[in-house]
Amino acid sequence: MSTALDTVLNGLALGSVYALVALGFVIIFKASAVMNFAHGSLLLLGGYLTAVLHDRLGFAGALALAVLATAAAAGLIDVLLLRRVDPAAAHVLTIVTIGVDILLMTDLTRRIGGDLLTLGDPWGAAVTRLGPATVADSRIASILVSTVVIAAVFAVFRFTPWGLSLRAAAEDQEAAALMGIRLARIRTLAWCLAGALAALAAVFLAAFPAPGLERTTGQIALKAFPAAILGGMASPPGALAGSLLIGVTEALAAGYQSELSALGAGFGDVVPYAVMVLVLLVRPAGLFGTKEAARV
Repeated sequence: MSTALDTVLNGLALGSVYALVALGFVIIFKASAVMNFAHGSLLLLGGYLTAVLHDRLGFAGALALAVLATAAAAGLIDVLLLRRVDPAAAHVLTIVTIGVDILLMTDLTRRIGGDLLTLGDPWGAAVTRLGPATVADSRIASILVSTVVIAAVFAVFRFTPWGLSLRAAAEDQEAAALMGIRLARIRTLAWCLAGALAALAAVFLAAFPAPGLERTTGQIALKAFPAAILGGMASPPGALAGSLLIGVTEALAAGYQSELSALGAGFGDVVPYAVMVLVLLVRPAGLFGTKEAARV
């Protein structure tokens, strides 16, 4: 019972972090219909900046500066590169993000090398007992912080002019433009928000029980991509549900690896994609996605 509870709690914590990353995918897709494959490198950038700055600025100061810098970097990707491409050519824009990811990831990998970087988080290796379960403080913090941040993002979608403009642009960009909505500004702000969420997620992906930030940490963001697909790429609530499903499933696969040995030693690493494929076979539009009707 204790092992099962530990596993579920760890899965929820992991899913809450995936939700931060998946929301970034969804926000950008809603604003511009672009699959942002540079998200992993932005996550690694935020984590790297926090790691190199925390000795001088403290953890809170380093994280705040890393979040702002990563948000600015994401916004610059849109302003300097993506705006130069026809917004209707979403496939071309997606390919551009792949190129950006290769450039950023290569430079950050060179800087990090084979090191394990600590981010100076205040939780360290502390653990807390919750009844029969033992949970790392960093896992509890990830659930609490992610809940607050995701609730704030949903409030922005619902109650702010930018959120209203984003939802209008996601429904019909041409009609939104005719109503005076500045689509370019909406897209840039969406990129900035997604970059900030990625930098925040990096802290919890590198915290205990993870050994620290390493050059492969950015690749973990790709596990949040199936979560966004599962929920429906245009659905923020779907991204949250898909992330929790992926997180718990991955934790269960890792916790019961011995019972699943027939599926291979690395099954826990591929289970997010296996779940994605199985769900899409039943619901091609995702759990919260809707079918689009087109007049011909």
